[in-house]
Amino acid sequence: MSKKTHDILEEHFDTAFAAPDGIKKLRELILSLAMKGELVEQDSNDPPVSELLNKVEAEKERLLKDGKIKKSKPLQPIKSIEIPYALPSGWEWVRLGNIGQINPRNQIHDEVDAGFVPMPLIFSEYGKQHQYEKRKWSEIKKGYTHFANQDVGLAKITPCFENGKSCILSGLPNGVGAGTTELHIFRNSFGAILPKYLLAYFKNPRYINSGIPEMTGSAGQKRISKDFFAQHPFPLPPLSEQHRIVAKIDQLMARCDELEKLRGEREEKRLAIHSAAMTQLLDAQTSDSFTDDWDFIIQHFSELYSVKENVAELRKVILQLAVMGKLVPQNPDDPPASELLKEVRSEKRHLGKEGNVKKRKLLPPIKSGEVPGRLPQGWEWVRLDEILVFGPTNGFSPRAVDYETPVRSLTLSATTSGVFKGEHSKFLANDIPKDSDLWLNDGDILVQRGNTLEYVGVPAVYSGESHRYIYPDLMMKIRAASSIDVNYLHYAMSSDFCRDYLRLRASGTSSTMPKINQMTLRSLPIPLPPPREQHRIVAKIDQLINLCEVIEKGIDESTTKQVELLNAVMAQI
Repeated sequence: MSKKTHDILEEHFDTAFAAPDGIKKLRELILSLAMKGELVEQDSNDPPVSELLNKVEAEKERLLKDGKIKKSKPLQPIKSIEIPYALPSGWEWVRLGNIGQINPRNQIHDEVDAGFVPMPLIFSEYGKQHQYEKRKWSEIKKGYTHFANQDVGLAKITPCFENGKSCILSGLPNGVGAGTTELHIFRNSFGAILPKYLLAYFKNPRYINSGIPEMTGSAGQKRISKDFFAQHPFPLPPLSEQHRIVAKIDQLMARCDELEKLRGEREEKRLAIHSAAMTQLLDAQTSDSFTDDWDFIIQHFSELYSVKENVAELRKVILQLAVMGKLVPQNPDDPPASELLKEVRSEKRHLGKEGNVKKRKLLPPIKSGEVPGRLPQGWEWVRLDEILVFGPTNGFSPRAVDYETPVRSLTLSATTSGVFKGEHSKFLANDIPKDSDLWLNDGDILVQRGNTLEYVGVPAVYSGESHRYIYPDLMMKIRAASSIDVNYLHYAMSSDFCRDYLRLRASGTSSTMPKINQMTLRSLPIPLPPPREQHRIVAKIDQLINLCEVIEKGIDESTTKQVELLNAVMAQI
């Protein structure tokens, strides 16, 4: 390996450690350098490969004479157009079919124990040993690929080939085995190559990328042919250099393993510390303990929030603190929520007289077991139905068309993020009257009635002009009383408590699509603060959510810089 290559690799292990997929790219780089003769220094005392190839031919003649192998048709010499790059002095481009046996057959007794290796027991990772099942040879000798200890196998079918599935067969009972027919096998019958060096070649991304365009067959069943496997130009160094290359690969891969372990432990610790900090914050019983817990987060902010997983958890905790009355201080001068409920009831009576609100049977009072605990003074637990002037109502099963019409219906994707996205809609052939309740009004909240458990019950606020969108059958629409801050209600319904309440009461299974019904949504307990505190809470949530977005943007920018730096470093090699 040149001093330049050695120095760059040594200096930038830390770069690979920091960048996403950096260690994976470093592993690929190590294998690529190995195949170009740039991983270790050449030794002028090494006999050239030409001498090794002469020994290969002599061994072939001996085995042919002894009847241990059959004579094979010689392969065409390698043309200059086939050579992808220049090799160091003493190396040669060869074809695997000229220096070993391709897909040989074993000749052993039926009662012998052997190893059976299906594709799931072969792995993509360099250095990860395959597994096997013990079988009698008679059970597996027909209809399977044969191999023996120290043979090298390459998965030939998509996507296993692209994923780098290959292995050195070893540890087999009685040294023999058979397995998946989706393998090509190289047997080092003439002593030309170290199996670990050949394995590194098969896992080298340059080799894999060169094979992908040569795959034949139908989609999902494409394969690397035996001809490609046997004839693709292979960079063969002297045996002594193969030993040095393999030793260096093992050394560097071990360092990559250490880096991965260290990074995994660091990320696990970071997530665990953050999770514990969030739990303490939520469980704080006094203002002093809450302040102490928040101070800990501030002191370790840059370290804790260098990963998006912690930012996502922070978003949830922000909402949870909001509905617990811990996000902003209470003001004793605020009129209590009980006064707000009087306004809501008055508005409902007025709308009822006008025929705009249907009278419904009152729901039972909230029981202590339904809610997580006490609320601050001035707050009230209420059923969602108590503060609604419309809904819940299910949407409409539309007939979509591929041309523009006056009616657009949302798809589920419009609200799965919890934020309304009108681009997820389709045109309908249906004629929807302008006075239909299917049309959305500014401030309406849409709730996912049916979806996976991850999304069922997700709310999103519609903000836009009326008579623009209707909503589908797998959504429900609700409208809060005018004295309720709709953004506060949206945040409350997005909190873990409300989401879990709905998920636990969803009917159906993952295979039949879990759903919530109107009664479940109507019954949802909502922690209701005084109106002024609702506004303060919304302002604080908006501020903190914006901060989360800034943090996530910073993580993305840092990640981009790390990837660019790693790519620039690797381009120097």
